[in-house]
Amino acid sequence: MFKRKGRGWYTRIHAGGKDRWVALGKDLGAAKTKFHQARAAPMIPPKATVAQLSRKWLETYIPTARSAYGQGQAASLVRRFLDVYFGPKLVSKVTADDLREYRLWAESKRLSPASVRHVLGDARCFLNWCEDCGFIARNPFPKRLMPKLQERPPDRLTDEEVRAVSSVPDPYGFVVRLALATGMRWGELTRVTSSDIRDGVLTIHHTKSSKLRRVPLPPELLSELRLRVGKLVPFASSGQFNTRVRILSGVWRFHVHQCRHTFACRWLERGGSLVALQQLLGHSTVVMTQRYARISDELVIAEARRLNSV
Repeated sequence: MFKRKGRGWYTRIHAGGKDRWVALGKDLGAAKTKFHQARAAPMIPPKATVAQLSRKWLETYIPTARSAYGQGQAASLVRRFLDVYFGPKLVSKVTADDLREYRLWAESKRLSPASVRHVLGDARCFLNWCEDCGFIARNPFPKRLMPKLQERPPDRLTDEEVRAVSSVPDPYGFVVRLALATGMRWGELTRVTSSDIRDGVLTIHHTKSSKLRRVPLPPELLSELRLRVGKLVPFASSGQFNTRVRILSGVWRFHVHQCRHTFACRWLERGGSLVALQQLLGHSTVVMTQRYARISDELVIAEARRLNSV
């Protein structure tokens, strides 16, 4: 076993007249276990291509690491990008420059910077898996390859727009009011039922992170919910719902996820804590929630006027 500075433990195995380096990880105990497994394991085919290993990655790693939706996304990105660009290339021959050219190729497809990050992120994850399994000695993914995303303010609704979309006829208006009061994602909205409400608190079971969330409901919404039984949202398609609300309200830029952004911004503007908001939204880290902590221009102007008047 050998230790490379900043990279963890490795071992070199000689088989079939060739040497190969196998990554064992940074933890010494786990590295010892992998070392004995690598010694006992058969020689990995030296000519494994990206296409061959990407299928194995989708079959073994992805189902254990991602949700059903994430598995579908990974399979789509592999089919549309990774296999198309790298398919027959030996995974051991993929270099940092190949990955830089891969980014330029992805950008030539007129993808948004966020989509390019998804494409490159899956390539990095795939190569990390190849390193962990010993198919390559080191992940060639270079630093500073990911495109930087321009920070944008949350796409929230104004107070006037909130009044307009909240007052459309039911059941559309009710769904909007429910989304504005809870900050739920569309998938979560379509799954909640009246039985999920107890003592004025809505328990959200089916979440993106698979973690249970509890959201206290305002009194005015509770009074509406007392007359409802079963599923609270009678819609499946967010696209059709958005279109109908736009027509009824005249807010042509509306989409239902804006209700989540509006809920978060209003929570902080009323003095709510960032940590509590993180839990209500179901974010894995507070860094994801901090984007809502950028106070609005109106609040900055009001604060400046208050200070100038002292």
